[in-house]
Amino acid sequence: MDKYVIGLDNGGTLSKAALFDLKGREMAVYSKSTPVIHPRPGYTERDMEDLWESNCECIRGVLGQSKIDPVRVIGLAVSGHGKGLYAWGKDGKPACRGIVSTDNRAWEYPRKWKNDGTWERLYPRLCQELIPGQQAALLAWMKDHEPRVYENIRWVFPVKDYIRFRLTGEACYEATDISGSGLMNVKNARFDRDLLEELGIGEVYDKLAPLKYSSERCGSVTEEAARLTGLKTGTPVAGGMFDIDSCAMAMDITSPELLCTITGTWSINEFISETPLVGTQIAMNSLYAIPGFYLLEECSPTGAGNLEWIIKNLIADSHVPEGRSVYQYIEDRVSSIDPEECDVYYLPFLYGSNTHPLGKATFAGLTSFHDKGHMLRAVYEGVAFSHKMHIDRLLSAREAPRAVRMAGGAAKSPLWVQMFADVLGLPIETVSGTTELGALGCAMAAAVCAGEYGDYAEAARSMVRINEPVMPDGEKRGIYQKKYEKYRAVTVALDGVWEKFTV
Repeated sequence: MDKYVIGLDNGGTLSKAALFDLKGREMAVYSKSTPVIHPRPGYTERDMEDLWESNCECIRGVLGQSKIDPVRVIGLAVSGHGKGLYAWGKDGKPACRGIVSTDNRAWEYPRKWKNDGTWERLYPRLCQELIPGQQAALLAWMKDHEPRVYENIRWVFPVKDYIRFRLTGEACYEATDISGSGLMNVKNARFDRDLLEELGIGEVYDKLAPLKYSSERCGSVTEEAARLTGLKTGTPVAGGMFDIDSCAMAMDITSPELLCTITGTWSINEFISETPLVGTQIAMNSLYAIPGFYLLEECSPTGAGNLEWIIKNLIADSHVPEGRSVYQYIEDRVSSIDPEECDVYYLPFLYGSNTHPLGKATFAGLTSFHDKGHMLRAVYEGVAFSHKMHIDRLLSAREAPRAVRMAGGAAKSPLWVQMFADVLGLPIETVSGTTELGALGCAMAAAVCAGEYGDYAEAARSMVRINEPVMPDGEKRGIYQKKYEKYRAVTVALDGVWEKFTV
């Protein structure tokens, strides 16, 4: 009997289920969007019951599309965006709306902790910067601004641990994304009450769940969840992982040599190490999906999600020729303009910045000469430049890799992949066979959990296929280097402006 595994991936706006065989072949994919709620500027929220129902629909949908008997599904695992806050109440219901990682309401707390010396004292254990979208900052904000909600919280969940809780009825944390929360002693892989007390949220210690690892069994599908999803009661559920770990795993990042970049809503750039690297330019160390390894990450919400906003707000259906998709139309417009002919710069700060906590998205250099094509090229380039800022910091602490493996929305665009190669000056490799890398990485976790593979390296040999590398163009590399210097100059010039927006 053929066996199958399901990966369930929850991003900032979309939930997806993908079903794979044990060779990594994608059998079916089903997705459902969950509306993002913006009650105030800087707030990004989702209804947690709607999110759960969307996940159930995705599982039903992928089983229906594949026509696979649920008995042949030997396991599933969940990935999701890191950070954010999905709090479960003592009354057995969501304590509040889910808060997405792009939320910026708590921006003042990391700044306060840095200015008063708290972060410096805790850094040897945290091994990471503190940022507004983490659970630590959001819980501190909640304690000060929503004390009734804060008091009612029973479990503090990242999104994927919340969904797994609804599938199994068992509360636990999988190590990868909770170690990026600002709540954990990352160096020693544990929770310390005194660390939380230093952050002013000591009572959160009693709201934390037991710690598990990505391929550990973390319960099984309950009767209620089976009724809602179509899965068999008792189907094993593995720990799963933070989506950036899941994408890395699906790109066979199982040793420290390679570096990978993921561009979705967030610009994610990372490699793995057997030790955390502190005292460097690298902002984030967290626990990797492979026990004994740390994930070294540079990130910000400055990725390809900027293009989706541009499409929604600036590209009318009437602009797109019949028979062409909106993405084909955009690729045509971008490729019609050479990089040296486009002197427009775009700061991809719609959801947050990697230079200033209050930075805003900006087009710089526009004149009456420019048209939509110049603006679209500037968006492509701005996202690539933002990734380069992060990758330069990573490379300050290690040798350049032989290639960068790339995933996310931009990896679907040959033009954008070539641009990344030219901007970074490094070969770019992508994955063949599926674009649902977050789901594939979780499917690998489910397969290891079920005992089909001894470890992730063995799973990757069977389930991951890498395309031939896209090589950088030396001439364009020089052009982009000059443009990158101008891009950096614009970001520096505007850093002194953003706080005036709050006055």
